[in-house]
Amino acid sequence: MEEYPIIDLSHLLPAAQGLARLPADERIHRLRADRWIGYPRAIEALNRLEALYAWPNKQRMPNLLLIGPTNNGKSMIVEKFRRTHLASADADQEHIPVLVVQMPSEPSVIRFYVALLAAMGAPLRPRPRLPEMEQLALALLRKVGVRILVIDELHNVLAGNSVNRREFLNLLRFLGNELRIPLVGVGTRDAYLAIRSDDQLENRFEPMMLPLWEANDDCCSLLASFAASLPLRRPSSIATLDMARYLLTTQRGHHRRTGALADGSGHRRRGELRGSDQPS
Repeated sequence: MEEYPIIDLSHLLPAAQGLARLPADERIHRLRADRWIGYPRAIEALNRLEALYAWPNKQRMPNLLLIGPTNNGKSMIVEKFRRTHLASADADQEHIPVLVVQMPSEPSVIRFYVALLAAMGAPLRPRPRLPEMEQLALALLRKVGVRILVIDELHNVLAGNSVNRREFLNLLRFLGNELRIPLVGVGTRDAYLAIRSDDQLENRFEPMMLPLWEANDDCCSLLASFAASLPLRRPSSIATLDMARYLLTTQRGHHRRTGALADGSGHRRRGELRGSDQPS
């Protein structure tokens, strides 16, 4: 371990304090990894997901539509939730309580079933027929105990023609009725528009928006949380309104891009980590 006079790391979270004692190259590597920052709206979204997870089984289950601009942290929220309820396996049975599947870029019912079966690790026969895939998918979803089905990139449904869109929206209704588990759609505003085009689905999916960030106290709090999670040996000064305005102007209010740029302020110059560790 490199020699460095560490005096006070109280500006960091406990986990980051341990990382701050690593050599510079290792800290730079850790800086580039994804990290969870529990800002209020994200925690609210997680709580909504947990409420759905614990919902008692009934004929019509509630659904959620998590909507926000690209790179606004939606997928990270879903991944945090999934990791809270990881898949497991015993001697002869796999359990997948939270199944996340990505909507194909060219949407169709059969391609969605392919993605669904792949997410469960099911082998596919050459040129399977749609009825066979449907029955296999339903059987496996029940067998592995899926309690929530998350469909990421749901806005891709609008990339299909009107026939494909209608077929897929009908499929969502069918899955909800057949499985009696909550469905969670994740996507941009186009996902909301797609769901709104079907009166029955609009009544079943409750939208939750993740808006663009603004330069305010909440944003400064987010930046302070970022700074406390970065393995920098001296306090960072990014949690200011001026820095918030700069980051949001540069990244157009996107949470993930803003976080990446905030990370970058700590590692784009290696000398800062080997020297003062004060991001510029």
